[in-house]
Amino acid sequence: MGKPARPLPKPTPETQHFWDGCKQGELRLQRCDGCAHVYFPPRPFCPSCSSRAVSIFIASGEASLASYVINHRPHPAWDEPYAIAIVELAEGPRMASNIVGCEQTPECLVLDMPLVVQFEVMSDDISLPLFRPAGDRT
Repeated sequence: MGKPARPLPKPTPETQHFWDGCKQGELRLQRCDGCAHVYFPPRPFCPSCSSRAVSIFIASGEASLASYVINHRPHPAWDEPYAIAIVELAEGPRMASNIVGCEQTPECLVLDMPLVVQFEVMSDDISLPLFRPAGDRT
């Protein structure tokens, strides 16, 4: 018997465009048409000025490591240890994700290190945006 599946997000009408983009290998963000604020997570209004005039655009996929914790506690869906990270996207917003493609140690997970998005297909409906060191082309 294999290990249990990783818990997956459940898209809502407000987040569906984001998950559709991830399925297509695109990291989609929103920008306010009024004040130009770029934000995440998805929502139908700007968190800066409350305008409902917002646009969806494809982000670069570039980020840097803003913060992380290395989880060593057992979980049936993960091989520990694994990094739970906050990444700062090149466009400004921060998002929680995991770091892949490198050892999960403080020596390898250097704050401000450049990262790039990598999508992991989890189901027919969900591909997760994970981040790996930018120099790694896997």
